[in-house]
Amino acid sequence: MLLRLTRLVPGLLLYGIADAFMIRAVIGVDPWTVLAQGTALQTGLGIGLLTNIIGLLVLLLWIPLRQRPGLGTILNILLVGPGIELGLFLIPELTNLWLRIAAFAFGLVLLAIASGIYIGAKLGPGPRDGLMTGLNSRFGIPIWAARSAVELTALGIGWLLGGNVGVGTVAFALLIGPLCNITLPLLDPAARRARDREGAAGSGAGSGSGAELRQRSSPTSSGTLLKPVTGWISSKPATFLRKPFVRKIR
Repeated sequence: MLLRLTRLVPGLLLYGIADAFMIRAVIGVDPWTVLAQGTALQTGLGIGLLTNIIGLLVLLLWIPLRQRPGLGTILNILLVGPGIELGLFLIPELTNLWLRIAAFAFGLVLLAIASGIYIGAKLGPGPRDGLMTGLNSRFGIPIWAARSAVELTALGIGWLLGGNVGVGTVAFALLIGPLCNITLPLLDPAARRARDREGAAGSGAGSGSGAELRQRSSPTSSGTLLKPVTGWISSKPATFLRKPFVRKIR
């Protein structure tokens, strides 16, 4: 447990700092930060504090969904917000466009790394992730549909309140999945072992198929040859675009 906490706590604080880099870039942020920004503009409260409050409100939605929070869920609510405030305190406001783009790119990669660190602790999902999985288990809504509905709702409300929606929002949606697909196996030993096992199984299956093919391809007493069987692969990318809406957040 102690070892996992040493991953969880720094990972969550680093997640908040990564969010702060993207906020300072002022070219658009992820849907939940858009909601926190919009609410901050209307209430005067800090983005970090509102991130904590929104996380707590989302956690309350777990009750009808019959979800149980873990220690990681609670610490997610408590630590990401202070991480954002710490980052905003340390990172100055940026005026140069290229510096802002660089800050956003750095924040996005740092967020993927932080995700790999804290998710690997396996001490419970964040409140937003738990809401999506809860909708899936309680009502049978597909994960992708639940995630899309929840995040588009947060994005729409945040935009109406004045949150920063822009090209960074689109970049986040397109890139965070592939980046986490790289960082999670690298920073989560269990995921890395599972991936290695799958690779070994695939290699073994390929070697077996090759041996079988060579055996079947050898001349038989009747002089006939057996034909190999081919396989297939598929992929399906998904994208969305929104018109940039930029507002300075202090």
